[in-house]
Amino acid sequence: MMTDQLTQEGADAHRGFVAALEPGLVTKADGTVVFDADADAFLDYPAPDTAHPGLWRHSRLTSLQGLFEVTDGIYQVRGLDLANLTIAEGERGIVVIDTLTTAETAAAALGLYREHRGERPVTGVVLTHPHADHFGGIAAVLAASDGDVPVLAPEGFLEHAVSENVYVGPAMNRRSAFMYGSMLPIAPDGHLGCGLGPRLASGTIGPAAPTDSITRTGETRVIDGVEMEFQLTPGSEAPAEMNIYLPGRRALLLAENAVHSLHNIITLRGAEVRDARLWARYLTEAIDLYAGRSDVAFATHHWPTWGAERIESFLAGQRDVYAYLHDQTVRLINRGLRPKEIAEELVLPPALDAQPSTRGYYGSLSHNVKGIYQRYLGWYDANPAHLWELPPAEEGEHWVRLLGGADAAVEQATALVASGETGDLRFAATLLNHVVFADPSVSAARTLLAEVYTRLGYGAENSTWRNVYLTGARELLDGPKVPPRGGGRGLLAALSVSQLLDSLAIRLDGPRAWDLDLRIDWHLLDHDDSPEGGWWHARLRNGVLVHRRDGAADPAAGLTLTLTRPQLAGLLGARSLDGIEHSGDLGVLQQLLGALEAPDPAFPIVSA
Repeated sequence: MMTDQLTQEGADAHRGFVAALEPGLVTKADGTVVFDADADAFLDYPAPDTAHPGLWRHSRLTSLQGLFEVTDGIYQVRGLDLANLTIAEGERGIVVIDTLTTAETAAAALGLYREHRGERPVTGVVLTHPHADHFGGIAAVLAASDGDVPVLAPEGFLEHAVSENVYVGPAMNRRSAFMYGSMLPIAPDGHLGCGLGPRLASGTIGPAAPTDSITRTGETRVIDGVEMEFQLTPGSEAPAEMNIYLPGRRALLLAENAVHSLHNIITLRGAEVRDARLWARYLTEAIDLYAGRSDVAFATHHWPTWGAERIESFLAGQRDVYAYLHDQTVRLINRGLRPKEIAEELVLPPALDAQPSTRGYYGSLSHNVKGIYQRYLGWYDANPAHLWELPPAEEGEHWVRLLGGADAAVEQATALVASGETGDLRFAATLLNHVVFADPSVSAARTLLAEVYTRLGYGAENSTWRNVYLTGARELLDGPKVPPRGGGRGLLAALSVSQLLDSLAIRLDGPRAWDLDLRIDWHLLDHDDSPEGGWWHARLRNGVLVHRRDGAADPAAGLTLTLTRPQLAGLLGARSLDGIEHSGDLGVLQQLLGALEAPDPAFPIVSA
């Protein structure tokens, strides 16, 4: 059965192919490469010993690049970024659904479409959810329009785009480099893909400000003759997300809620924990609402599924895997099992485990059940020994001393590695991690731990686990690296005034600001009765920066700045005072800015 399904997946991944981008190279204007699809050519050969054969096969399918016809009037460009760019042809132009990660890859995707389908203007944009690989290329898409066009998104889109990509953007960007393997060489012993697609592009990420929000399931819109019905799925793969049914094409776009892999309940890069129970219910709802009316179902990653019977089977399998993970994890929680224990005990039913689309190429059963535990009970497993543990470096020092010193610990780990058993490798990683955190200068421990991580990575069917292990191995040997992409500053232009001021508050070095008492008025030159205009008051006291908006100046303010919201974004992003009027003491602003801490883009992860 599995063999038949794998054969069908391969046929589906190739079906509808129109043409590839040749050469498969996307660059910036200065020639900097942001995406190289041709680098994956080695995947056409049999899997080597450095890769799990299941992951190798899946990566070969996700690396297929080009323009594909989904059904009459619907096309996708795949394999030129982590996600797909979807195009629905309208009466006059095209509606673009999700815009890839960068302006460069989005422009290349549109160029490929236009080369084969004609120079049609963009007449509308729909963004399914607020992850950067689905909206970051919007500037290039809007540049391909012939004027103002509607930009649709689910309710809460911008708020969640900000919280994920700006508030904790620096930390998430650093962690993403491990999860997505963005610093690994693209090679049989390096990067093989990301499970959802080849890899993230590293170009220009732009802001996305919707002009229209979808607020309930069943809402419809017609853009350029393209009729769309929306199913809201908040709390599934993203806090704000929606599926799209196109009745005129009998086509169901499932956003990122049903792809050809087990997805993440909790991501290794860090994000809000998803609700597996709700996720399963939304898929049941999608089956009830649309499966019987659809000839094709497709997503913003991977390839479509054709035929009503196969669509229902695919959606049911996806639904059942999230429901099973949720229900069985909760059952084991109530038996008293802890996250690590649940991850070892819980296995999928044979019928689900045999489906390629539920295999853990991207998300894994192991870390997903831990996410479900976290959603319900948090990080603490109720064991008092885990309530107040030492930081890793101090704990490592104690372990190394108990083991008789670093040399003795490395000797013990060497014996574990020599056994070749997976369980021994896993414990060797734990043991050596203690040594490295206790004393990062012990080169024998770093080298051996890098070997352990490499071997664990080569054996991983899950793409993100492979990337994490292999990136960890490289950083043990070469040191931390600055990740190649970061979208935080590019998104500042889309933030509200309140969000911009929040972005200051979360960068404030509290202890450095304990003794400061500052008041600043920000007079925004929008209409005073608009949500953005009028008087905004910020006060720093007790190491906390708070803000509020009202209709009058604060007579106690030490500084008043008169500016537009774009100027506010420029001030906070580049510290530029160009064109900004002020009254009062500019030293107040300098004190505030001087108390901000710059994030470290290369903070250590695999050592202290």
